[in-house]
Amino acid sequence: MIEKIIHQRRSIFPDQYTEEEISKDTIIQLLEAANRAPTHKKTEPWRFKILQGDALLSLGKFLSETYKRTTPTEKFSDFKSSKLLKNPSKAGAIIAICMQRDPKERIPEWEEIAATAMAVQNMWLLATELGLGAYWSSPGLIKYMHEFFDLDQGEKCLGFFYLGYYKEIASNETSRIAIEQKSTWL
Repeated sequence: MIEKIIHQRRSIFPDQYTEEEISKDTIIQLLEAANRAPTHKKTEPWRFKILQGDALLSLGKFLSETYKRTTPTEKFSDFKSSKLLKNPSKAGAIIAICMQRDPKERIPEWEEIAATAMAVQNMWLLATELGLGAYWSSPGLIKYMHEFFDLDQGEKCLGFFYLGYYKEIASNETSRIAIEQKSTWL
């Protein structure tokens, strides 16, 4: 069963989401799955900030305004600004993916980022099983998220996990380079 879910997992984008609400119980179920990810030295570095309702509108406004404030005029795009404003409100929920660095720095930072990514993969696989679309977005504006969220010392935002029930069944076909081309047997 897990192999089938792994093959079905894919990015489902906000334009494909319906307006169906995602229950708090479902989000907690996803977070509990995330919390079961492997973690070296048991640092459990993943931190999540859940946005729904008006918080989604606030995030969109923040992203659009930050883009306007930080983008040189010659690189500014009205289309991108509008997309940053509207995409969050299309989601049933967004889970901000954050990573809390071990204050003792007992392990390399990349291991904590990897553990956080594994936590997201757990959520993504469960979301697939539950019929939820999901998408991990890491916009360039992520470096400004300390202005939006109250982040702890050593905590950083790695992206947004968009969630929503979706309008149509995503194709099960994906193109991948054959594993034989990526593997060397010794």
